[in-house]
Amino acid sequence: MGFDAQPTLTGDTLTLRPLTGDDHDGLYRAASAPETWAGHPARDRYKPDVFRPYFELLLASRATLAVIDTATGEIIGCSRYYSAPDRPGTISIGFTFLDHRYWGGAVNRAMKGLMLAHAFADFDAVWFHIDPTNIRSQKATMKLGARHAYDAELALGPVPAPWKVYRLDRGDWTP
Repeated sequence: MGFDAQPTLTGDTLTLRPLTGDDHDGLYRAASAPETWAGHPARDRYKPDVFRPYFELLLASRATLAVIDTATGEIIGCSRYYSAPDRPGTISIGFTFLDHRYWGGAVNRAMKGLMLAHAFADFDAVWFHIDPTNIRSQKATMKLGARHAYDAELALGPVPAPWKVYRLDRGDWTP
């Protein structure tokens, strides 16, 4: 049996579940503030016509998880599993965003903690690919214990782009 890239993962404050077509409006609400995309290379993703193709890409991946705040029941972002083209047979976590109102607290760690625990049941390491200009995500990934492994130009989206590649080994993860 292969890795389940769309599990339902439940923690104390968050539930992660497979993204569905019915989640568009809820996920767009989480994405609709320009502040949410500050520091991200896709700074205009808060616009409906820019968000729609991104949502379709996430949905088509069949590996995206909607992040639900259990206190409110609202979708507050998403993340997904994928295998990078230069690392076949491995697992990566990315395509992550959280509503900017959830930055700076424990939400990213809780979300990634659920995803990492699930991934580490099948893999010894998890990879992260971060745009070189996205300093906030680089710092958040290093707070998890990941280390910069190398830089690469990869086609993780429609066109090849530069990425900072981080690796987190199971033994370096502290839940």
